[in-house]
Amino acid sequence: MNTNRTELLQSKLFLTDGGIETTLIFHDGFELPYFAAFTLLDNERGQQALIDYYEKYLPIAVHSRTGFILESPTWRAQGDWAEKLGYDTAAITRVNRQAIEMMKRLRLAYEQPESPIVISGCIGPRGDGYVADTRMTPAESGFYHLTQIESLTQAGADMVTGLTMTYSDEAIGIALAAKSVGIPVVISFTTETDGHLPSGEALSAAINRVDDLTDRAPLYYMINCAHPDHFRDALNKGESWVQRVKGVRANASRLSHAELDQCETLDDGDPHELGRLYQGLRESFPQFSILGGCCGTDHRHIEQISHCCVHGQDVAA
Repeated sequence: MNTNRTELLQSKLFLTDGGIETTLIFHDGFELPYFAAFTLLDNERGQQALIDYYEKYLPIAVHSRTGFILESPTWRAQGDWAEKLGYDTAAITRVNRQAIEMMKRLRLAYEQPESPIVISGCIGPRGDGYVADTRMTPAESGFYHLTQIESLTQAGADMVTGLTMTYSDEAIGIALAAKSVGIPVVISFTTETDGHLPSGEALSAAINRVDDLTDRAPLYYMINCAHPDHFRDALNKGESWVQRVKGVRANASRLSHAELDQCETLDDGDPHELGRLYQGLRESFPQFSILGGCCGTDHRHIEQISHCCVHGQDVAA
C-alpha cells in the first residue's frame, strides 16, 4: 500500500470515471446481471471492454493535469451478489485481485508527474444501491465486507471506497473493517431527492455518526448516485461536517431512484449543464476536489466537468 498516493488526495484536484455499469449496458451493449461489471473480467472480450472504458477517461486527466482515481469494477464483487452470480469464495477473491491488477497496468500506462493515479478498490452495498432493504449492525457489516477488503488490500489497492451507501451502520462496518486491515477508506453516501439517505437519515447525521463511531476513520466522504439538485440544499456551509465531504459522483438524471429503476432507456442528461453545476458546487464548497459521475454519465460528462472546474468554462459540443 502506498500511503503517499492517498496523501495527494488532500492537496490536488482528482477526476474519476462516470457510470461504468450504465455505460457498459446502454452504450456498449453488455448484459450485466445485478449490475455486476466484474463479470467482464472472466473473458478477453470483457476485459478489453473494461480497458476501453477506462481509457476514455484517463487522457482527460492527463490533458488537464489533474490526478485520477481508478475505481475498480468490483462494486458487486462480494458476498451475496457473488453467490447469486455463481462465484465461490476462491473465484470472487481472484476477481477482486484481477481487477486491481488491471488498474495497476492502466496506471503504469498513463500516470504522469502532473497526473498521479490512485487505485481504489470499490465496495458496494450488500443490498440494493437505491433502497436500504438489507440492514446490518456495524459488526455484521464489518464481518460481511472484510473478505473483499482483505482481497483488495492484498492485491495492492491504495485505498477502498464504499460507494452508494444507503444507511450509516453499513458504512461504519466498512470503515472499521478497513481500519482493522490498515488500508485508507472513503465512504460515499447516496441520497434521495430530498437530500436524505434512502434509510431516511439526514446526510449530516450519517456522516457525524460514522465519524463518531469510527474515530474519524474515513479519509473523506463523497456523495454519489444522486443529481446535484437532490443534495445541494442538504449542504450547509456553516456546519463542520460539510468540510468532511470532498467528493461528488452525481447522476446525469434528475429522476428519483424509483423512477430510474423503471427506466428502459438511458437518461444521460446534459453534460454541459452538469459541468456547470459542478463548477457551482466547487465555488460554494472549494473542498470538493474528487469529481466524477455515476448513473447515466460517461466520458463526455467528465470532460465537461474538467473544463468547467479546471479551466473555468465548458466547451461547445
